Amino acid sequence: MSIVRIGVRGAMKGDGSGAKSAGQESELEGIIVAKGVKKTYDSGKVKVDALRGVDLAVKEGEMISVMGPSGCGKTTLLNCISGLDDLSEGEVLIRGQPLSKMSDRTRTKYRAEKIGFIFQAYNLLPVLTSAENVELPLLLSGTPSKEARGKALQALKAVGLEDWRSHKPAELSGGQQQRVTIARSLVNKPEIVFGDEPTGNLDSESSKDIMALLRKLNKENKQTFIIVTHDYNIGRMADKIVMMKDGLIEKQFAPAPF
Repeated sequence: MSIVRIGVRGAMKGDGSGAKSAGQESELEGIIVAKGVKKTYDSGKVKVDALRGVDLAVKEGEMISVMGPSGCGKTTLLNCISGLDDLSEGEVLIRGQPLSKMSDRTRTKYRAEKIGFIFQAYNLLPVLTSAENVELPLLLSGTPSKEARGKALQALKAVGLEDWRSHKPAELSGGQQQRVTIARSLVNKPEIVFGDEPTGNLDSESSKDIMALLRKLNKENKQTFIIVTHDYNIGRMADKIVMMKDGLIEKQFAPAPF
């Protein structure tokens, strides 16, 4: 079996990088805490160490940007700390509760009720209007239709698309479609919102508008945002930037005001 390690190297210097002592790990506090997280993908012929012992703490109400070169483990980290993917080693705690101790049913219920996801692809159903796309997750979770529609319209208003509630995706620009996606991710008022390249399909101006919107919602609703991006102009709009390299966190820092 071949083993591929993403840039095998020693422990890095900088905030949050490399292995930490037990004393340092005990100091990690936040709504999300990752301790010694490792993720290995094994195809049977090739073994890839995508995460090689990541420690991370995200404070409640904080917005962080996870950045780094392609293949450094950004999306893998997001998938692991959100519960979309299992860990090979380590632990992730949400409000002090280990994800590994949750049953599949409990984890699915928690994601549906407490977590929102924004992806690069809009994933809107083309036959549904903006309001129908936003209310869909509520209806699937058993929310009465009248209540679901009211919450959907509130969410569309929050992203500036109340007047576009009856339009279908093909009748909207890329930026407007992503706003509908954001409304859908926030309609259940999640505690934590994960975004994987949420501006990746947009031009520079639309990207800045979307990130400004996320920042506004973050401050107004005090929700926690974890955003994966390759664009520093987007990343620097967060409270903190987490730089990754070779499956490890290289450094963490507060970006300069802009």
